[in-house]
Amino acid sequence: MQPLRRALCAAALLAAAGVRAAAPSTAPAQRRVALVIGNSAYRVGPLKNPVADAGAMATALRGLGFEVTLAQDTSLRDLIEAFRRFSLDTRGAAVRLLFYAGHGVQVKGRNYLLPVDTEIRAEDEVPAKSADLNELLDRLGTLQQGINIVILDACRNNPFSGAEILGPDGRRLKFRGATPAGLAPVEAPLGSMVAFSTAPGGVALDNPREPNSLYTKHLLSALQAPGLPIELLFKQVRLSVARETGRVQVPWESSSLTGDFCFKPGPGGGCTVVR
Repeated sequence: MQPLRRALCAAALLAAAGVRAAAPSTAPAQRRVALVIGNSAYRVGPLKNPVADAGAMATALRGLGFEVTLAQDTSLRDLIEAFRRFSLDTRGAAVRLLFYAGHGVQVKGRNYLLPVDTEIRAEDEVPAKSADLNELLDRLGTLQQGINIVILDACRNNPFSGAEILGPDGRRLKFRGATPAGLAPVEAPLGSMVAFSTAPGGVALDNPREPNSLYTKHLLSALQAPGLPIELLFKQVRLSVARETGRVQVPWESSSLTGDFCFKPGPGGGCTVVR
């Protein structure tokens, strides 16, 4: 019986060791997922920086461990589908990040991101011919797991303000409506941060002499700071952009984050504690 008892004990110990060894592989991965969009080739109001901004952000985020989907010069169909897939496919992610560079407008307090193939002749056509940012934020806000980071380098001039639109019969028509400049303020859902390249109602400056916009340029630099908490990262970006533009452009954020997050871990593997 003694040899049998020893064999049973050994088997039990090996089984326990096997369970302990397997446990880490069953733990949920800290998955980081990003959707990066840059729209430049607009029929009305083309922009120089967004496609390059999106490409640079995609490269930086991949280097920081994100799974990145990059979309550039999107049609309305592609833009809406990208948002739909993003909200569905990232339910179990620890971090969900959307970066959008391009035109955005506000209508009656709601924000809309514009595809490059948009043909909007009046303000009341905007909701049906663009992607509703508030709707996407509502969907992300229902997700119970992980955090949401939405970065909008989209507060450029209203492309339709004073613009002439080519009508269906070939005649040139004035855009009907008076949408305010910039984007409307939003309240970030719980567990989310929404970052704007300029304050609500403000206009972000173009940067024709460089490949990236002023905002994205400083954001790319800040992303590489080890252990920098996300709140301090965007504060650093805000100060840098405000300084370079003489406070003409001042980035703004709305945050309801409840935990700590940094894009690049510090020496200890996490965020640097600031007291």
